[in-house]
This record gives sequence, structure tokens and C-alpha cells, in this order.
Amino acid sequence: MSCSLLLRLHPGKLHRALLPLCCSPALRALSSVSISRSLKESYRLLQLPDDGASSPAEVKEAYLHLAKLYHPDSGAPTADAALFSQIEEAYRAVLTHLCQQRSASQYTQTQEEEEEDKVKGQAPQHRHYLSFEGVGSGTPSQRERQYRQFRVDRATDQVLEYRQKEMEQAAAEEGAMVIRDARLRSKQIKITQALDRLVEDLIQESMARGDFQNLPGTGKPLNKFDHNPYMDPMTHNLNRILIDNGYQPEWIVVQKEIRETIRKIRERLQNVRARLGEPMSCSENIQWKEHCAVFADELGKLNKKVDNFNLIVPLMSRQMVHFNLKREVEKILKTDELIRQEREKEKERKQKEEMEMARTSEHTRRGLITWLHNLLR
Repeated sequence: MSCSLLLRLHPGKLHRALLPLCCSPALRALSSVSISRSLKESYRLLQLPDDGASSPAEVKEAYLHLAKLYHPDSGAPTADAALFSQIEEAYRAVLTHLCQQRSASQYTQTQEEEEEDKVKGQAPQHRHYLSFEGVGSGTPSQRERQYRQFRVDRATDQVLEYRQKEMEQAAAEEGAMVIRDARLRSKQIKITQALDRLVEDLIQESMARGDFQNLPGTGKPLNKFDHNPYMDPMTHNLNRILIDNGYQPEWIVVQKEIRETIRKIRERLQNVRARLGEPMSCSENIQWKEHCAVFADELGKLNKKVDNFNLIVPLMSRQMVHFNLKREVEKILKTDELIRQEREKEKERKQKEEMEMARTSEHTRRGLITWLHNLLR
């Protein structure tokens, strides 16, 4: 039978018969011979085999390796602009060749798929239900049950594999966190050791200069402090030493500043009110409002200090509330009213005393005059 008759009668079978020959090593060798000399030279420049069997990943890796050696901006002693330009041209030529090979292989695969589709279209319809991906044996119903079990087992394996990957990823992240914590801890230890060495050096220098000689209480034991049953003796003694040397925690210092500030601004506003009359005139009322506005600004700044104090105070019972402008002004007015009433009462009391003293002196003078008259008689 002639070749043309075979092609007309059995094109699909002939294509499948010739496919192993196309993929044989001999044919690949023949295709490698067809590579041009310039393309072979490009492969040699990229330090790759000139048979054209290199993958795109291998070509890219070889190009990057040579770029690190010969790129003008790489800073390497082997940098060469002319040689790198030749390498770049060779890389482009090889990529073009690989793209052409890929297009040819895709075209061949497409042709094969079309032939297979034609064969499947000509096959009897019942064979579609007998495939089951080649799983199982026996009757179609038995093969179907076996195929279902196969799919269940495959899905279970995929789930287990996914969980294993998730666990490995979580373990890797946990390991990275442990390594980071270990690095931070080692850094802190180094800083602490550096501070300890610095303190030790300063102590040794002071001892060499004689700064610790003739100190009061040299050679005598420390005085025993009051015992605190709710605290460790060492901590209690250290706290007592700090207190005796004037050390105060930050929150105590801030608390004192707040109390001193509110006392001063209250006294200032109280003195302003005392200088004004009762009742206040229009001009005095304007002055009073201006001083109240200044007092409000100072009170706002003081409330910010209160917020900072509440963030650092160790006990909830020691926290402070904001100072209210209306309440503070009312308290100052009430205090001023009480002071004025006390002044009025003091003034009335002094007047009564003066009247009593005047009355007493008058009685005394009259008695003395009467006594003199009686004496002269």
C-alpha cells in the first residue's frame, strides 16, 4: 500500500506511529545539528552546551551569573562592557530560539489533541463511561464504585497534605519568632553587661582616686530598718536607702507638681477676687472674666498633666480626676464671700470693743472727777 493511501485511510494511526520516532534521541540529535553556527556561539558565550537542550531557567541562571561578573555596574574586577554587550545579545538570541522551539512543540501537541478528539468522536458512546481514569476492574458499575472510593481516598490525601503544609509553615514561623526573641534577649544581655562593666570601671576609678576614703560610717554595719512583713527584706532596705537619699518615684514627683500648681493658681485667682469690690462694677466684672479665662487655660494644661499622671500611677486608688472650671470658680467665690463675712464680723467686733473701751473710760473719768470733788470738800 502506498504512503499516500495510508495517509488518506488512517491519518491518526500513522501520526501516532510516527510520534515516537519524532521524539527519539536520533531525531533530537538531527535537530541539534540544524542549529546555526551563530546560535552555537551564543550558547558557548553563555557557557551552556551548544546542543540546544538547555531549559529557559538554565539559560536565565547562566545569564545572571555572567552579568554579576561582567556587568559594568557590578563593581567586580572582571567587569567588561564590551563582553557584557555580547553576552546580552547571545542571551536574546538563545531566548528567541527557545521560544521558537516551544511554539513548534505546542503546535505538535495541538495536532495530537485534535487527532485524539477525532478518534474519541468516532468511538462508541458507551466507552465514555468506562474510562474512570483507568481505575478499577470488572463491570462498569463495579468500576464506578471503585472510582468513587479512589476519589475519596485522593481527596483525603490532599487534605492531609494541605494540613501538613500548614503545620510546617506554622512551625517555621514559630521558629523564626523564637530566633528573633533570642536575638533580642542576647542584645539586652549585652547592653546589661556593658552597663555593668561601665559601673564597675567608674567604681574602680573612684577607689583609685580615694573618693571612698574617710566616709562617715566607714567600717560600721548599716543601721537596721523597720521590718515590713509584706515585703522582701532586701527590697525594703533598698527602698529605704533610696528614700533617705532623696529618691522619689516619677508619679510622686508629678503628683506634687500638680498639687503645687493648683494651689498657686487658686491663690492667684483668690487674690484677684479679693482686690475687686463687692458687688463688682462693670470694669471689675470685665477684669474678673479675663482672669477667669487665664485660669481656664492653666486648668486645661493641668488636666493634661493629670492624664499623664493617671497613666504612670501604680495604684488605681491614687488616680486623680480632672479639675472642673465651674466648680473651682464657685469655690473661690464662696471662699471670698466667707472671708468678707469674717472681715465684717471682725470689724464689728473691733467696733464693739472700742465702744466698750470708750464707755469704760468715760465711767472711769466720771468716777475720778466725783472722787476729786468729794476730796476737795
